[in-house]
Amino acid sequence: MNTSVIRRRERIDRGIKARAEDVFVLTSWREMLYLAAPRVMPALGFLLLPLILDPYWQKVLLAVAVYGLLAISWDILAQSGIISLGQSLFFGMGAYLTGAMNHYWHLPVAITLPVASLLGGLICTLMLLPVLRLRGIYFSMVTLIIPLMLVRVIEATRLFGGTDGLSGIVPLPSVRLESYLATGMLLVAMFGFQRLLGSDYGLVIRAIRDNDRTVISAGLNIYWFKAQVLLMAGTTGAFAGAFMTHVSMFAGMSGFALDYSILPIAAAVVGGQGSLAGAVLGALILVPLSEILRGAGSLRVVFYSLLMVLFIITWPGGLFQFIQRKYHQSERWVAVER
Repeated sequence: MNTSVIRRRERIDRGIKARAEDVFVLTSWREMLYLAAPRVMPALGFLLLPLILDPYWQKVLLAVAVYGLLAISWDILAQSGIISLGQSLFFGMGAYLTGAMNHYWHLPVAITLPVASLLGGLICTLMLLPVLRLRGIYFSMVTLIIPLMLVRVIEATRLFGGTDGLSGIVPLPSVRLESYLATGMLLVAMFGFQRLLGSDYGLVIRAIRDNDRTVISAGLNIYWFKAQVLLMAGTTGAFAGAFMTHVSMFAGMSGFALDYSILPIAAAVVGGQGSLAGAVLGALILVPLSEILRGAGSLRVVFYSLLMVLFIITWPGGLFQFIQRKYHQSERWVAVER
């Protein structure tokens, strides 16, 4: 029988990745640096960027952090099987709560930010609790509709200033504080939720996404767990809205805009679903890209959409998954017979 030899690429795990995906055998400082680099470099990057960027790009960095928080908020919901189309609900709720507390009661930023975040997350959770048993697209549609309804209610009743909104909100003391608060919260959310999802609690959350009937048969109340995840996601999104209210010194109906629902999903898809770092990476790409394309005028949406399609086709699992594989595996060409 005739045989032919072909060449194909073979993937090889790095030497220190000997035991399992997350259990390593470290024998040198070089190997410790190899493991620490992916965790330390983002923190160093966000620490240094406010020092070297000009004021315009510092504002872009704030937008990256805000959309990154919303993308993380969306991703942790998706990891429990909840697909939301309404992150703007969390954002707008946090924006209006902190705006109202500051505008009407003159409470300082140190109180409005944490209270609006926690209260916003709690109110959003209570609003969505009755529909938490809905599956798939039905729950998603509800999350999409509620922000649109709230906008019409505010417009019709002229609550919180109606279409004029609430202006004159007290800003944060300095631009530098804005930058470090936003990027610091982004890192805390990314590493904190990643650690949580890697625990036994995270295993239950992911099991609910994969097969909720099996979790129910194990005697666990999946709706209690989903409500907890919803509260965490809502609090994260509400913080983003409360923070931006103090940055822009305004709270209005624009807080419920669809941009705050669509762009976080796009960031999670481009960066990679299921990895919170991927959601942040997606925001780091899409938000500056949107600013760079601003000069293209109305064609910006076309270029933006084409680039997004290119990202999705080239790296369907997300860019972060591709980078992660390249970092942990080397490749070589080998000859095989067939």
